[in-house]
Amino acid sequence: MDKEREKQQGEYEEKKHSKGDYYYYHAPSSTEDFLEENPEDEKITDSNNRKDGTKQREPSTDNTPKEPRKKIGFFGVLLGAVLGGALVLGSGLYFLPDIIEQAMPETGNGERSIVVDDNDLNIYSAVAEYAMPSVVGITTITLERDVIFGDIRERPGLGTGVIVDERGYILTNSHVIGDGEVTELMVLLHDGQEIPAEVLWNEASLDLAIIKVDEENLPVATLGDSDNLRVGEITIAIGNPMGLDFERTLTQGVVSGLNRTITTTGGSAEGIDNFIQTDASINPGNSGGPLLNTDAEVIGINTAKLRNGEGLGFAIPINTAKPIIEQFVETGEFRPVYLGVQGLNAEVYQRSWGEELAVDHGFYVAEINPGSVAQEYGIEAGDVIVGINGQEVRNRGTLIRELYKLTPGDRATVTIVRGEDEMDIDVVF
Repeated sequence: MDKEREKQQGEYEEKKHSKGDYYYYHAPSSTEDFLEENPEDEKITDSNNRKDGTKQREPSTDNTPKEPRKKIGFFGVLLGAVLGGALVLGSGLYFLPDIIEQAMPETGNGERSIVVDDNDLNIYSAVAEYAMPSVVGITTITLERDVIFGDIRERPGLGTGVIVDERGYILTNSHVIGDGEVTELMVLLHDGQEIPAEVLWNEASLDLAIIKVDEENLPVATLGDSDNLRVGEITIAIGNPMGLDFERTLTQGVVSGLNRTITTTGGSAEGIDNFIQTDASINPGNSGGPLLNTDAEVIGINTAKLRNGEGLGFAIPINTAKPIIEQFVETGEFRPVYLGVQGLNAEVYQRSWGEELAVDHGFYVAEINPGSVAQEYGIEAGDVIVGINGQEVRNRGTLIRELYKLTPGDRATVTIVRGEDEMDIDVVF
């Protein structure tokens, strides 16, 4: 797709990066607009129809015409943002056939379960039926300043979210909700309800956010364990790429790689790492939606794709978000611990200041906040934090991620490099 065509589809702003071009992409308001502007693009249709039910049965000889399945209305607009040589998908999610009729198998205790019958359901259909009710659309209005004329204008956007508690707590990307700077935030539920939401927490350096709607007894996603993933495992993504026409799209692929890092030359998304790489299709509109395994467990939150490549999508591991989700579910709030340091990534410090450090990765401490934990336990400006509780700290993002695993009152061991020496400092938050 050339630049002129991209400009026709939506606002386009190109930037340069040492590892390749990346761009901000604000997509058109609907797929209909996209297809009208690009008549050569074909609509995606569903050729994978299935039967209802989960019990094995003999082939039917009934030739009575079946009524067409209904398509449930869901999403609307798109919002894009950038994560280093990558496109951050600031709206909905993935591709699958058109719409699969929603059936919810239940166990005797009322809990949802996956039931697969060789004749009626494959694993992808079963996962879709189980997981789709917990996937929501997120529409936003943000204010932005025109870079040419300087005037303030409203920009609509759309993303995807995952319900993580029946009382209305929803996990999504920080960039989907404008890093908290939204003037309007609405959630579109699986049953068609559109209700207002509020931002409870977001962290741009992790690109994660928790929002909440005032609703009860919502279908909750099952969270998996992203630490045990292996390359080659099947992945399934659900969301709404490219607008309303492709709502609740499912795509499938595999885990292509683990612990991937995408960096930028600056900005709030600098240093996000530990991504799950997948070849499941991701497009503008996919952000904040779930990456699932074959047990319909959420193993990641889809966030980005490389611009110059096919099948190069990235998801934030769900274990990064679990400590935050658990606090919200248990207490209704999230109380992070604060170390009390300010600084920048060691790599950026060396590049910007031309000063060699003993390590190439870590978080360079430029300033200590007065009265902080860092000051109390002797961390100094010029130190490079390289670990928390034995877990490597490569940059600001991993430092924050490790701190978010802790709660006030916890003890932790902070590993620093001071000059040429590495040392451990035990602290209490």
